[in-house]
Amino acid sequence: MTEAAPHLLHPFSYPAKPEGDYINIVRGEGVRVFDDTGKAYIDGIASLWLCQVGHGRPELLEAITSQLNELASYNIFDPMTNPVAAAAAERIASVSPHPNGRVFLASSGSESIDTALKLVRLVQQRRGHGDKQIIIRRTRGYHGTNFGGTTAQGIEGNRVGWGDLVPHFVEVPADDLEACSRLFAEHGANIAGVITEPVQGAGGVWPPPDGYLEGLRRLCDQHEALLVFDEVICGFGRTGSWFAAQTYDVTPDLITFAKGVTSGYLPVSGVIVSADLGEELSEPGFKLMTGYTYSGHPACCAAAIANIDVIEADGLVKRANQIGERFEAGLSALAADGMIESYRGVGAIWAAEVGRDTLEIRNRILELGVILRPIGTSLAICPPLTIEDADIDQMIEAIATTVAE
Repeated sequence: MTEAAPHLLHPFSYPAKPEGDYINIVRGEGVRVFDDTGKAYIDGIASLWLCQVGHGRPELLEAITSQLNELASYNIFDPMTNPVAAAAAERIASVSPHPNGRVFLASSGSESIDTALKLVRLVQQRRGHGDKQIIIRRTRGYHGTNFGGTTAQGIEGNRVGWGDLVPHFVEVPADDLEACSRLFAEHGANIAGVITEPVQGAGGVWPPPDGYLEGLRRLCDQHEALLVFDEVICGFGRTGSWFAAQTYDVTPDLITFAKGVTSGYLPVSGVIVSADLGEELSEPGFKLMTGYTYSGHPACCAAAIANIDVIEADGLVKRANQIGERFEAGLSALAADGMIESYRGVGAIWAAEVGRDTLEIRNRILELGVILRPIGTSLAICPPLTIEDADIDQMIEAIATTVAE
């Protein structure tokens, strides 16, 4: 292999970029990560929208190590199970809007999305609605990179170049409830469900307009369609509640999760299924024909339980709202000074709208020891929920300094 073509293929990256041109992250502690030169960075994107409890938490490391010493890995395909997978499912359900629901476990957020899409189609087929296959997606939505999730996302650039994707997906403008209503009026008999992030993340951090999620719930109820909330980013405290469904007081039929469920210490994802749908799937003789090798992985599930315990013990769900107040005050001051055009967000997920391409700005902010995510003309901000006020102020100052330059 040449220097310009290293062995490692990085996701969402240029394959020709030499490995030596990447920032080599080797250690994490609290809200900071460190590169191989010893330089520290405030992790302003929580790795990738996920590290709620910060880096290097001994509680998670001990729980994972203990489980590895007892049972590192085993499948939960019929007739097998393991107690930690069952306990993780119960713990996840208990903090969700569906405390009496069922939990399907997987590994990546992309797997959870594809599973939810399959379940939407499956439920409609089992109800005798064979023509209900259309799934509505929103512009700007990001739903992972498996074939189903790639089709479901509303970021066009991520759908290009793969050939034919999954049929029966229809896109509506992100915030146009009237357009969605017209689509239901015209094709309601064929619509299986709607998939949406409550707060659109990778599309630019866009909270929902007032009444929008309630409107989707109403349309789905009127047309016997299922509502799926993609909470891969929003879940586990990010919006100031355990789930954004609780923040916005709208309860979907299915909820996908990943990222924050373990703070990224080990991969866990899944789908929370409402109690009513769980009952439908529990009819005698019905066999659920989907699953993954690492569904219910014991060590990963131990990480999930320990992570939820830390979030609860440290009061990090409440802390997300305090973080939001601090960011809103700082970003408001930048906007008042004309340093940014606008800002938006909720809880501990925000975006600063700069009004021009932010890649160069992000790179300069990196030099100042802060990691943010450039999304078009915006800078996305999503730190660990353990971040201190002084670190938030340092992040705001880094944005101000760079934009001023």
